[in-house]
Amino acid sequence: GKSTHIDGLAQVFRSQGRVVTLTREPGGTELGEKLRDILLHHPMHLETEALLMFAARREHLATVIEPALQSGKIVISDRFTDASFAYQGGGRGLDLAKLYELEVWVQMRLQSNGVEQRYVLQPDLTFLFDLPSATAEARRSAARDPDKFEQLNTDFFEKVRQEYLRRAQDDAARFRIIDASQSREIIWKKLQEISLSI
Repeated sequence: GKSTHIDGLAQVFRSQGRVVTLTREPGGTELGEKLRDILLHHPMHLETEALLMFAARREHLATVIEPALQSGKIVISDRFTDASFAYQGGGRGLDLAKLYELEVWVQMRLQSNGVEQRYVLQPDLTFLFDLPSATAEARRSAARDPDKFEQLNTDFFEKVRQEYLRRAQDDAARFRIIDASQSREIIWKKLQEISLSI
């Protein structure tokens, strides 16, 4: 139901007269979509996988996200950097220090409002749809044509989940954790409540 909720949130913001850009990672650009196909369907070295994810993200930021933000639009992205930490770091075991270096390199920005400040560009708000591994496994098994990640075992996805939760704990002001085992209607009501407070 994640895609349904993303579309629904976009409609809520549009009903408020706001302009919304919907996008996704990996993907979001012509180059990003080509890299998405490679990343999801071809075996490769773990570090190559991480580098391609961040290469796609850099292009995504430069050509979609930053121009949209600069023109005052709301950007809703289906996944962003937290997914790299969860999948390549938590699930696959890549050294998190390498991911932090890539995050800083790709997302570091300079802001000058009289005083120069450097910051790592992050979403203002991140919804984490949390689901126990066993429930997630049952849902994944219903996927028609699973990609190389969806074919992995429950142990992998529990590590992914734990890394997402660690990121949420480390940046609690940005994250809203949603119990994804609830009904679609209950989840949607919570998302609407949160979005109306933004």
